[in-house]
Amino acid sequence: MSTPPRITTGGRLGQVDATQVPRFAGPATFARLPRIDEVSDVDVAVVGVPFDAGVSYRPGARFGPAHVRESSRLLRPYNPAVDVEPFARQQVVDAGDLAVNPFDIDAAIGQVEAGARALLERAGRIVTIGGDHTIALPILRAVAAQHGPVAVVHFDAHLDTWDTYFGAAHTHGTPFRRASEEGLLDRSGCLHVGTRGPLYSTQDLVDDRELGFQVVPSVEMDDLGVRGVVERIRERVGERPVYLSVDIDVLDPAFAPGTGTPEAGGLTSRELLAVLRAFGGLNLVGADVVEVAPAYDHAEVTGIAASHVVYEMLCALAPEEQA
Repeated sequence: MSTPPRITTGGRLGQVDATQVPRFAGPATFARLPRIDEVSDVDVAVVGVPFDAGVSYRPGARFGPAHVRESSRLLRPYNPAVDVEPFARQQVVDAGDLAVNPFDIDAAIGQVEAGARALLERAGRIVTIGGDHTIALPILRAVAAQHGPVAVVHFDAHLDTWDTYFGAAHTHGTPFRRASEEGLLDRSGCLHVGTRGPLYSTQDLVDDRELGFQVVPSVEMDDLGVRGVVERIRERVGERPVYLSVDIDVLDPAFAPGTGTPEAGGLTSRELLAVLRAFGGLNLVGADVVEVAPAYDHAEVTGIAASHVVYEMLCALAPEEQA
């Protein structure tokens, strides 16, 4: 098999050249970037975690990584919204998928943590495509081992700080409670954005505050606007190391139907991407996008949104150009 022609900048191997290989052809990596075994030095690794045994409603997020990769074929090397060429400024690769136990949640969590730790020994940062939100806990364990407690900015329709479901401590609704309890979070810098919908009781919000989170609910989006939300994030996070976690259901189902627990009244794709662009000015140390369930998607609407979320994350991680 011949090696596909790639865009190369500053010695960094980039995307397959779309002027020579049509976007519907070529490798099935994220954004048609090189595999991790094709380069020697890695700055950022995109990795999939096809796991959804922690869901409480609609399953299918185990197929999310492949779906998001397929939806990423139209991503191009220059982002004019932030004037960044993310694949020229840093070596970005696709590290494939972590193989985790689909039947044993605790075993899977251990495997994700071990895989993330091993990958962080090779790459400076990782961006993870889920999978359900359970995977955020083991990834945070790996990230906190490097950076200490981190501020989490969590985009989601739901708090994900509940205690248990059916007696289970590890589900997609509990990762940030467990992370806070384990001391992985800087409780003075965490924030939810885009939460909405009914809760079980007012105690949910009381517990959430005690675990270290402030909330910018979806209902405030119209009043605050993108700039107001960005200001709230910057004020809360400051210079702390920050981990960015995006559940695709933060988007309204009109923009992301392919997810497991949809809630009406969410953000638009434009609003989410605009807010994410502010992370280029923060101390971003890792990120994930989760809960893409392609069985409920139509015309790749959700997959396309998620691929652009990952793209903005990679742009935010790109170092500033040297003068």
